[in-house]
Amino acid sequence: MSTPHNEANLGDIAKTVIMPGDPLRAKYIAEKFLDDYKLVNQVRGMYAYTGHYKGTKITVMASGMGIPSMGIYCYELFKFYDVENIIRIGSCGGFVPELNMFDIVLSKSIYSESNFALTFNNENCHIVDSSSELNNIIKETALKTDIKIVEGNTICNECFDPYMTDENFKSFMDRVPKDFNALSGEMEAFALCYIAKYLNKKATCLMTVVDSRFIDAVATTEQREK
Repeated sequence: MSTPHNEANLGDIAKTVIMPGDPLRAKYIAEKFLDDYKLVNQVRGMYAYTGHYKGTKITVMASGMGIPSMGIYCYELFKFYDVENIIRIGSCGGFVPELNMFDIVLSKSIYSESNFALTFNNENCHIVDSSSELNNIIKETALKTDIKIVEGNTICNECFDPYMTDENFKSFMDRVPKDFNALSGEMEAFALCYIAKYLNKKATCLMTVVDSRFIDAVATTEQREK
């Protein structure tokens, strides 16, 4: 079995998929953390590796950048490969001064100005929740391993935020619901969590802060990858 974007056979993909945007990050994770891993997809250079982490079968697969790319890959994984859980692990921009470089943010709800839901499912939806079940597992694991995470709301934009002028960024933020209180911004989580909701699956988004309008420093390409 294959799809237009995935050459893996049915059974090659685990029930739980860890999904970075960058194919090289997927490769790095497989090589560093998985045992007995196998490359199961390389169509369009969107690498997917399946192996075992502490005895549990896991797939790590890239999504590419942006809502459309994520929408394609997560839909195919959920719909055609019987995937149950997708955890996006990626980079984000900090939207509050309390966040520092390389802080870890867990998405609770995601807002997008995009018409993705309207186009895909004729639903005028701009806010979607991540899986509380997955979030609780992540928070419990972080507590046990002494990893600090911050849970909060995320904005999923169709533009790379640092390239927006301050004036345009402010105008955009003025259109975000006043009580949404976003901690961070990225470009894929809305499509992932909306498709999960549509197909009755589970998804969430775990991110590392790599830039911020409150911090002069910006992560390097290598830091973003690893």
